[in-house]
Amino acid sequence: MLRSSWRIGLLLSLGLTATAAADDIDAPAQAIFGGGCFWCVEEAFDRVPGVMATTSGFSGGHLENPSYNQVVAGGTGHAEVVKVEYDPERVDYATLLHVFWRNIDPFAVNRQFCDAGEAYRSAIFYTSDDERALAEATRDAHAERFERDIATEISPFEAFYPAEEYHQDYYRKNPVRYQYYKAACGRERRLEEVWGDEAGGLD
Repeated sequence: MLRSSWRIGLLLSLGLTATAAADDIDAPAQAIFGGGCFWCVEEAFDRVPGVMATTSGFSGGHLENPSYNQVVAGGTGHAEVVKVEYDPERVDYATLLHVFWRNIDPFAVNRQFCDAGEAYRSAIFYTSDDERALAEATRDAHAERFERDIATEISPFEAFYPAEEYHQDYYRKNPVRYQYYKAACGRERRLEEVWGDEAGGLD
């Protein structure tokens, strides 16, 4: 079960609803998160009950329809991100934030784990005032908890560009290569250093 006591108190204190707005109540809601390598971020969110789909891509920059090579080379302003589609009747945005934070190094500037550059910065791209308020409140809570500045960008969402097909579900399509990359990058080790038994965001 996901930890929820802090989320309930946060929502009550902000006077916010637990779900992101959607035009159609039957349509999935969407959230955009950047946490370094999008393969790893996909895996983290696919494990969350209520998440319906994840798509690797790019956001936060100025170049339309960028390629992976353009983004990682730098200069596009984009970060590697994952679009999370979820059922707001089963999981709320606050829970997604809980999982997001515990799958990143929130202190790293323009990098995550072994991947360096603006494309690998951690970021939350909000689509509503409620999402912004929740993102900023959790950021501030973590800054107070760790007594350190949080490097994670919180910016308005503008556009999402999906990455090439071979990046989608990479951890499922190429499990051996993926696990080698993830271990060599030191992702799990660093998450445990920062978050302890909260690493990963799922109990």
